[in-house]
Amino acid sequence: MERINVRWMAAVLLILLVGGAFFFCEYLIYFPTIFKCAWPKVSDARDEEGIDGRATDSTIRAMVLSDTHLLGAVGGHWFDKLRREWQMERAFQTALWLLKPEIVFILGDIFDEGKWSSQKHWEDDVRRFHRMFKHSTDTELVVLVGNHDIGFHYEMDWFKLQRFEKVFNASSTRIVTKKGVNFLLVNSVALHGDGCPICQSVEKSLIKLSGDLNCSLQNFQPGDGVKDRCDESQVYPPTRPIMLQHYPLYRLSDAACTGLDAAAPEERHLLFREKYDVLSKDASQKLLQWFKPRLILSGHTHSGCEVLHDNKYPEVSVPSFSWRNRNNPSFILASVSPSSYALSKCFLPEESTVIWVYCSAGACLLLLFLAHCLWMKGFLQCLSLCLLGKHKSL
Repeated sequence: MERINVRWMAAVLLILLVGGAFFFCEYLIYFPTIFKCAWPKVSDARDEEGIDGRATDSTIRAMVLSDTHLLGAVGGHWFDKLRREWQMERAFQTALWLLKPEIVFILGDIFDEGKWSSQKHWEDDVRRFHRMFKHSTDTELVVLVGNHDIGFHYEMDWFKLQRFEKVFNASSTRIVTKKGVNFLLVNSVALHGDGCPICQSVEKSLIKLSGDLNCSLQNFQPGDGVKDRCDESQVYPPTRPIMLQHYPLYRLSDAACTGLDAAAPEERHLLFREKYDVLSKDASQKLLQWFKPRLILSGHTHSGCEVLHDNKYPEVSVPSFSWRNRNNPSFILASVSPSSYALSKCFLPEESTVIWVYCSAGACLLLLFLAHCLWMKGFLQCLSLCLLGKHKSL
């Protein structure tokens, strides 16, 4: 009877250890990590009055992530795909439940193989994306285009771009306005300035948006001549935009970048290539001159960085959201009002922590198994001695 009880206890311990480690690493770990994150406060969060004279919350809560890189059918191993997508899904859904953002931006490279995937594989990737990043009607999801979605400049074509725009039901270059805040979405893949048809179309759209914003920012006086030129322009709230794009604006390297999510020290001094790692100097200056953004948010490098362009235009590079690209993914929490903004960074669980927990559980299982074997060996030795003693007494 005692032997049976010990075996039952060992079995229960084994189930609790394996089940507990799995439940913690695959589900529970996201809650305490993301629960520590909080929305930053903006000083003028309540600076407007509603129609009834009461203060209205003029701040919008925006969650910004980048470079999810859903693996495709060609280069993605099934287990790697399953593992990374489960991690991103649990992190995203936990963040939605705990933080309740009003709008979520994903800064491109949604898919890893959109640049060459067939229609069948593309539809499968899109289906998985909608499953992973499902959200309620209270949250708006806005997706930007990246080079892995439609290809680098030399790979992109109208078919890939329109396929992407059709899935997400929006133009790749546009302005999204929420609570008086203008979010400018830029198709940075098409800003090579070489006169390609897509490049010409995107640049034309940007010039039109720039004119509309400039008209909205001006205080018109009757008969001043400017009003006549702006009669047919789209009216936006008179605030400088928050500019979002996949490629960062031009910078020499990540040498000045610091923080837990910055590039590895041995990689920070590697020089960036224009039109590949970052936008060209010319394209970057055009965007700054056209829009004079109060903040730029970009992705692509998979690492975090903060840069100040021309001593007045701040840019924040958002790290990859996928554990496949870095050990400590993160995303940005932005509280934005028409006249101000505040940012904070929310880190996800480190994959090394998950691996450590599984290794610790494995070590405990091994110790439990060895203890069981030693106990069984001792039990058998005791039993043999008892039987031998009885045999001698006879």
